[in-house]
Amino acid sequence: MVKETKLYDLLGVSSDASDAEIKKGYRKMALKYHPDKPTGNTEKFKEVSEAFQILSDKDKKEVYDSYGLEAARGNAPAGNPFEGMGGGSRGAPGGSYGFSSGGAGGHPFTQADAFNIFNQFGGFEDMFGGATGGGRARGGSPFGGMGGMGGMSGMSGMGGMGGMGGMGGMGGMGGMPQQQQQQQKREAEVVDLNVPCSLEEFFNGGVKKLKINRKGKSGANEAKIIEINIKPGWKAGTKITYPNEGDYKNGMRQTLRLILADKPNPSFKREDNNLRAIVKLSFKESLLGFQQEFTTISGRKLHLSRSTPTQPNFTETFPGQGMPISKQPGKFGDLIVEYKVDYPVYLNAEQKQAISQNF
Repeated sequence: MVKETKLYDLLGVSSDASDAEIKKGYRKMALKYHPDKPTGNTEKFKEVSEAFQILSDKDKKEVYDSYGLEAARGNAPAGNPFEGMGGGSRGAPGGSYGFSSGGAGGHPFTQADAFNIFNQFGGFEDMFGGATGGGRARGGSPFGGMGGMGGMSGMSGMGGMGGMGGMGGMGGMGGMPQQQQQQQKREAEVVDLNVPCSLEEFFNGGVKKLKINRKGKSGANEAKIIEINIKPGWKAGTKITYPNEGDYKNGMRQTLRLILADKPNPSFKREDNNLRAIVKLSFKESLLGFQQEFTTISGRKLHLSRSTPTQPNFTETFPGQGMPISKQPGKFGDLIVEYKVDYPVYLNAEQKQAISQNF
């Protein structure tokens, strides 16, 4: 029998829930309480995130079941054989978050930790099937000089972000002065910034680096490099939240929310997970046939050919040659090739006679 069920209750699961049920419970509650949702609740979002962080870690879950929340945070009671284990965290399946829940050598679970866990799942795009958000306060955009600085340098996890100072929630604030408690409960202002991404970046994924200029405590400008871990197949509209990374304002840093946007592509138009491309044919090619080589977004060469007449706007589909499907690793959308016929705007008498005789 477990010592307490508070964390299980937060995720809406039983104390004997499987790893899959714990993960499902977190997804549901994270969507409900995410600060960008109309039903958002900052403290609840942090609480369910800490609950998931502990219950998804085999060792911490064992400590929690036997000794309770404070022990799982690293504040072990006398006689706890797991004392000192709270300083490290494996976090969610798939990798280390690079932060701890608390205890000796660690730090209290923060709002930044909660967003890190959420982003490890891919944010709204990967967890809930589409970018969404909005509803919280927005500030102006004080970040001048934004621009891409890097590009497709390979995938890496997002971590090491500064905390927002929120130490409330399940653990309480102890003997912290009331003024400091009120400051930590206050939500940071959210600033939205659009980040244009090329179709190739959405296709390949990788780390996109941005340089922003923000204001420090003294009011002076300071440069900051922010890395966006783009997952292959992400779409325009995907939102990634970075607490404590904006201007220092009213005693705390703003939350920076980056919204990915499409850069125009000269060869392809994205249609969900599919790509559409236009191939132009001369009037002669449309009647007598043609042979062309076409390069896909992945660099693969396709041989296009027809020996019979091609109708205007005729389409040909190439399965698996479109965009990666972010929620189904290894699967891709289709490439749709649409043929456009370049009709002549003028026919001389000889050409008219040839057509008249043969058609």
